[in-house]
Amino acid sequence: MLDEVDRGLIHALHIDGRAPFGRIAEVLGTSTQTVARRYRRLRAEAALRVVGLPNPDRAGQTQWMIRLTATPSTVQDLAQSLARRADTSWVKLASGGTEIFAVIHASSDTQAVPTLLLHDIPRRASITAVSAHCLLHTYLGGPTAWRGHLEALTDQQQQQLEPPRATDTPAGRPPGTDTPASRPPAADEPSPQPPTTNRSAPRPPLTRADHDLIDALRQDGRATHADLAAATGVSQATVARRLADLRANGTIFFDVEIAPALLGATTQALLWMTVQPGHLDRVATTLAGHRELALVAATTGRTNLLANALCHSPADLHDYLIHRLGGLDAIHALETAPVLHTVKAAGPLTSAASFTRGN
Repeated sequence: MLDEVDRGLIHALHIDGRAPFGRIAEVLGTSTQTVARRYRRLRAEAALRVVGLPNPDRAGQTQWMIRLTATPSTVQDLAQSLARRADTSWVKLASGGTEIFAVIHASSDTQAVPTLLLHDIPRRASITAVSAHCLLHTYLGGPTAWRGHLEALTDQQQQQLEPPRATDTPAGRPPGTDTPASRPPAADEPSPQPPTTNRSAPRPPLTRADHDLIDALRQDGRATHADLAAATGVSQATVARRLADLRANGTIFFDVEIAPALLGATTQALLWMTVQPGHLDRVATTLAGHRELALVAATTGRTNLLANALCHSPADLHDYLIHRLGGLDAIHALETAPVLHTVKAAGPLTSAASFTRGN
């Protein structure tokens, strides 16, 4: 079970994934040693991890949700195979254990999704159905944005922990990102949206050292400057300066991975909705304010709106579907795909091989 210090630490890392333990300890009213010890324990026992990830807009990436149906005897191996790919995140088993969902990050030069769909997947005779849905616009980020992470600290404590605001971030955020707000939005309050990217102000392209830096932060978002310097082949001072620049201009963000079940969300489902196009933006903005959701994104395909629900129990999910979504007349159809297991979260797989604790 997580206690008050554990929850405060998780909330603090959500606000600033690289906040020094000393600053977190001061805000929580405990010792630096206690915070460091709790962090190590949560990493070992609760799959807690801070990961640094590139902003897809800045990296020239398009995100796709791939939906696969496979035979029961092969679905686990297929999910692990997808999870091992460098271009995937949020690989989930759902719908009775025969369906896989995965986010694919495709760049314009590698054509990752066409390669996956046209060459890699057809080789698997066990796959019985496949569809690809481009994420057109993200109204609410991934599980980091779930408000279950955001209820441990007071407004004053959150303000003490906030890092410098990014001055140039995209309006559409990828799954796994969130605006570092000074307080969690109220239950029906839309999540704050960052300012639109100023595309008229060109930024220098990422260097090889920048890519190496981001790759190192994918593995451990709290890696020391010494470790990052060793990974990139530049000095610690250069690493510190470049990391500050990449954070300030929105090129890189930090996500916090932890099993939602440890925070009380034992029931998770993907919701595929069909909404009247003229009402899509209004409905999506409304859903982005719902405490139960961790992702709201407009997509291509037979359905045009995707959400990820995290609830305390099946009864709570039922209540949400009936009383919250049921009250939105513009939603014409709804498919619920219960998530059984998350094989891979936002960052690359570690030696543990999968995100094994909870959902």
